[in-house]
Amino acid sequence: MSLHDDNKQGFIEWCKRGEPMIWLNASAVTVSTLAVIGLLLLLAVRGFGHFWPASVMQAQYTLPSEQATPVLAEQVESEAVPIEQLLSAGFKIETDDAFVDRQLVKLGNRDVTGADFKWVITRYLSEISYPADAVVIERLEWGNFYGYLQNVKEQGNVVASIDDGKAWDEFQARIARANNIHEEIKRIEKKDIGAINYRLEKMRLKERGLELDSSVSESRRQQMQADIAAERAELDVEYKVLQGQLADLYKQWHRDTFTMKTAAGQIKEQRISTVVKAYQPNSMNLIQKVGFYFAKFGEFLTDEPREANTEGGIFPAIFGTVIMVLIMSVLVTPFGVVAAVYLREYAKQGLMTRIVRIAVNNLAGVPSIVYGVFGLGFFIYFLGAEMDKALFAEALPAPTFGTPGLLWASVTLALLTLPVVIVATEEGLARIPRNLREGSLALGATKAETLWRVVLPMASPAMMTGLILAVARAAGEVAPLMLVGVVKLAPSLPVDGNFPYFHLDQKFMHLGFHIYDVGFQSPNVEAARPLVYATALLLVVIIALLNLSAVALRNHLREKYKSLEM
Repeated sequence: MSLHDDNKQGFIEWCKRGEPMIWLNASAVTVSTLAVIGLLLLLAVRGFGHFWPASVMQAQYTLPSEQATPVLAEQVESEAVPIEQLLSAGFKIETDDAFVDRQLVKLGNRDVTGADFKWVITRYLSEISYPADAVVIERLEWGNFYGYLQNVKEQGNVVASIDDGKAWDEFQARIARANNIHEEIKRIEKKDIGAINYRLEKMRLKERGLELDSSVSESRRQQMQADIAAERAELDVEYKVLQGQLADLYKQWHRDTFTMKTAAGQIKEQRISTVVKAYQPNSMNLIQKVGFYFAKFGEFLTDEPREANTEGGIFPAIFGTVIMVLIMSVLVTPFGVVAAVYLREYAKQGLMTRIVRIAVNNLAGVPSIVYGVFGLGFFIYFLGAEMDKALFAEALPAPTFGTPGLLWASVTLALLTLPVVIVATEEGLARIPRNLREGSLALGATKAETLWRVVLPMASPAMMTGLILAVARAAGEVAPLMLVGVVKLAPSLPVDGNFPYFHLDQKFMHLGFHIYDVGFQSPNVEAARPLVYATALLLVVIIALLNLSAVALRNHLREKYKSLEM
């Protein structure tokens, strides 16, 4: 036999052993793993790098045949663009190069210049420096402000300036004072006044309920109305006291001002109450920058969003995502397990059962937006409206449960993930040996006792597998949530100090919808881009943590009931 024939025969034997499929599977797993790692690295670099205090560049930007323009900005990114693109945009550039470098810089000062970001051609930047006294100010409104601190004023009188060298320390102290006052204002408005408004609304609904309830006697009605009026008078007194405190706090909050000079020499006086924080990145050492980074990242995780969700934090979205997934898990697990137990243990295995299984499998492939439309039509417009008529008639025509909210979003996602739990649980039940069931019955246990004490414990790892898959799918869904409860910005969390403390009827924020809103609906695209990456990575991390918790529980159950398989 020739060498060629030997090689051919060896290749055929290699294929018969199935080794090509092993290599293909290994390659697919490797490529998938590298792709996931690459995606996570991209999200981490582009997202979490946003919180690092970037240096502030001062330069002169001089285009051909135009006057020089002073620039004080952060360098965001740079790229090489074809010269034809710039020429078609109206730039007059004389060069033989095919590509020209340009930079995206963050100018800030939107209330002065009208734009946060600007593309500049690198070759026309000159006199580049990084002054140590350049100040970056994060504001509650209008984004960042870049400039040089001139003085600090109290009720119009200068208390510190750059001439005496005390301006920066005084500025920081007064920012801290203003932020403390702002926190006290928010506490009074949201907690104290919010509680009063909640009680007043409950009293209004109670009065309306008395009007609608014809079974209440006239004397009883008058007595209850008098009690309500007395309680309302007490609340009015408390409200006036709080309003007086707020008026005093707002006066203190708006007391101080500061003066900044822009790179172009413009002088602008602003209230310190508009400042979130101020820092000089060019004068910060490495330790200070690291501390600033973690403080900024902590603010991102724990604060509320502002500036059309392009600044501040995303805590309401994190809270809404986690609480919705937990409610969905509580709802889908028992229903999925009961359905799987019935199909496997009690239902007659015939044509109808096979049809039901096919239907369950098909439901897993239905587009999620269809579930959203169903949830909107059935749960909200029908079931919620009927609940309002039966239980909350005094609130009508304002809906209580007849409007999108946390409950209906959780129920809709529970319905969406139900097939996954049913299939996983049924597969787990099918793997339990028949002799275990028969042994339990032979020892005198009933079928229900066998199911509860033997079958279900052994199938619990499979149930957790179904729950893991359900959580992974539900946490990342966006399309149905847009119809059944999620909003761009929720005024409050669904959990507060007002009875019943957990408000399932309230709308909520969600990380997935937050990514969509910031990425595609934001009026400031460049400012929103890093938050899209950071929020996406955070969503992946939260899903991973929820799944790891379920995996740990599954492994525990598997070890606990392993002895039953012996």
